Amino acid sequence: MPKTPAATVLRWPYPAHAASVDVTRVLALLSPLGLSDRDSVATQVLQLLADRVALAQCTLFAFDGERAPITMGVGDRARTRELPQIAQAYTQRYWRLDPVLAVMRQHEHEAARSRPEQALVVLQRQTPDQLDHDAYRHTCYERPQVAERVAILSRHGQRRWISVNLYRGLEHGPLTPAQWDTVQAFAPLIVQAVRLHHASSWVQADLMPLMLERLQERHPQLTERDLDVVRALLDGLDTEALAARLGLSASSAPTYTKRLYRKLGLPGRAALTASLLTHT
Repeated sequence: MPKTPAATVLRWPYPAHAASVDVTRVLALLSPLGLSDRDSVATQVLQLLADRVALAQCTLFAFDGERAPITMGVGDRARTRELPQIAQAYTQRYWRLDPVLAVMRQHEHEAARSRPEQALVVLQRQTPDQLDHDAYRHTCYERPQVAERVAILSRHGQRRWISVNLYRGLEHGPLTPAQWDTVQAFAPLIVQAVRLHHASSWVQADLMPLMLERLQERHPQLTERDLDVVRALLDGLDTEALAARLGLSASSAPTYTKRLYRKLGLPGRAALTASLLTHT
């Protein structure tokens, strides 16, 4: 069984810590909520803390009962391009070894009784030497050269927990007492932002199958390639990102979208989205 380091619990009203807030960075954190670029929120969490707490990476996970967690986003300060693969290895092979599971179970009842606007916030600090499993420790800590992880946990909905993970690199070392106070001060803001992002993402995920089904009923002549283009457009991808997803050149991507709009008799993306949200 994995060791379970002690957790710090923040209850409403949250304790006051001496940390001024940069409004510009708060707005930057809020601006990408619910957008299709799932990594933007994790990146903005790093930016929010950048001046006060040196961090290497940030990952966002959603836990739902006994199911494997879902990666909501990753943020990396140019440390390694392997973070998406490391996050995938965690959700596929190592998540059951993570001591945060015991922390979530320990606080399940109290978290379930807290109101969304007054969410219980649980913080857990973890270092590589607290993990007994060699492969888990190597993949998620030694390989990306992580000195310490801080998991910011909050319950969302009936069963889900959100985990915001902040990683300190070996060059940073463990958090100092002042830096730990700063993380605690910003934790409630980070939790609320990520919870809103998570809720928006789930709504979008639920709507997508309905919208595609409606589109196919109205336009049975569409090919699978057409539907791939529609999915990319509904995900909010720009031309460059659409081309990368579909394996197209940047110059040919606009041709595919224009051809799709002609088939549908629509002028553009906004009209496409609006038409799929109506029943007629």
